[in-house]
Amino acid sequence: MGRGRNTTLDDLSGLPWPVPLVSGIIAYYAIRHGVPAWMANRGGPFGQAFEAHGDALAPVAWMVLAFCTLASLVSFFRARHRRRLLDTRAGLDSIATLGWRDFERLVGEAYRRQGYSVEETGLGGADGGIDLILTRDGQRTLVQCKRWRRDKVTVNIVREMYGLLAHHGAHQVRIATVGGFTRDAAYFAAGKPIELIDGQALLAMVREVQDEARSDRPAPARTPASRLTPVVDATAPAIVAIPDCPRCGSGMAKRTNPRANTMFWGCTSFPRCRGTR
Repeated sequence: MGRGRNTTLDDLSGLPWPVPLVSGIIAYYAIRHGVPAWMANRGGPFGQAFEAHGDALAPVAWMVLAFCTLASLVSFFRARHRRRLLDTRAGLDSIATLGWRDFERLVGEAYRRQGYSVEETGLGGADGGIDLILTRDGQRTLVQCKRWRRDKVTVNIVREMYGLLAHHGAHQVRIATVGGFTRDAAYFAAGKPIELIDGQALLAMVREVQDEARSDRPAPARTPASRLTPVVDATAPAIVAIPDCPRCGSGMAKRTNPRANTMFWGCTSFPRCRGTR
């Protein structure tokens, strides 16, 4: 079931916590002092009324300040929750225990630490959709989060997300899951601006930003080769035969070993199956 539209509180609390607080202070002084002074200078009946009853807008000013302060507190505690959510993950099992909403927050926080501006769209839900919109260097990326451990993400889901690429004017699609992807899904994503992030790749990304936070150093620029995800060999033909896993018969996906800078075929059921070619 999809989520409803965001409220004003949701919009304000989605900003960094100092923003709504400063906005509330500015609005308070504008309503409490600025508007009465401006109306008094205009003269006429309204000017005289504001000059005589300058404190009439005080309750409104206090309400606006209180509302913005509440939004700032919500933003602060949400940000702290996201940080703790990511920093306490120790493996795939701990990620798989998260609810679908916290799983989205985890993925969003991992990208936020990489320097992305992350928008939680409210367009997805427990059954999928566009969960996050990433922005960095003028590039927009649509992200869908699938908290599936046993089931694999099918080609239909990948195809639907790819169809939203042009509709939303984005540059790339990413699908993150705890489990894996079917062979057809990996085949469809090959050669397209689609990044399939399976459980091992997601865990590697989480551990990397955890290490960066502990060492208190800025995040380096990411490249597709920095994580274990299906990649496309630019020199390969347009259609590549995808082999079956020699151990379990499932589909396989092309991966890279960032340390050795070599490519290999890995089973999409990893880590349950560790078959390679």
